[in-house]
Amino acid sequence: MKLPISDRLLACARFVRPGDRIADVGCDHGYLSIHLLQEGIAVSAICSDVRQQPLQSAVRNAEKYGLSSKMEFYLSDGAQNIPRDFDTLVCAGMGADTMVSILEAAPWLKDSRYRLILQCQSKTPMLRKYLSDNGYAITKELVLRDGRFLYTVMEVIFDPNAPRLTPAGCYLPEVLQGDEADAYRAWVIGGLKITTAHQNDPEKEKILQELEALALPLGELAKISDF
Repeated sequence: MKLPISDRLLACARFVRPGDRIADVGCDHGYLSIHLLQEGIAVSAICSDVRQQPLQSAVRNAEKYGLSSKMEFYLSDGAQNIPRDFDTLVCAGMGADTMVSILEAAPWLKDSRYRLILQCQSKTPMLRKYLSDNGYAITKELVLRDGRFLYTVMEVIFDPNAPRLTPAGCYLPEVLQGDEADAYRAWVIGGLKITTAHQNDPEKEKILQELEALALPLGELAKISDF
């Protein structure tokens, strides 16, 4: 039975290590956990959602694919009401505001034994800044295209000794990778150009100047309207 899983979630799955116990926060239909268990990558999955309806959908899908014995389900606002015996937390499909509130409410995640895999839908520079300011380090960040849109998936660990991101680095961190990385850089710079052309924002103008000074590839800039 083929699992209807998106490219975004498949990209998140690539960051999970064999043998990981995962916590899928905001699990929705549970497809990510099911995929990881089907492929023998994860050994167990804690699935949580803040709403009863999607959580019940995940429960039904676990039964449908014969994986109920390896999955636990919790109605939880973020990570507040889930067990802490996991290795990797995955949080996908949310905006930066929601992700920041989840991390703020779970300070126990500031522990080097946990890895975070975050796929942010909006305000990604804000999320990167929060992580950097609070002792987290982004070790890898993959750019992918899902349909017409560009997204990133980041691997995050708690490392209070890691160098903090610069304001420009919050927009385009050095760890960006993937076939779509150049298109993402062009999209970010194009967005900043539009913002600075219509707003008097000295901080963003300075960031734009710093990014342009890096001579980043801009061959995709003409496609900014595609996004």
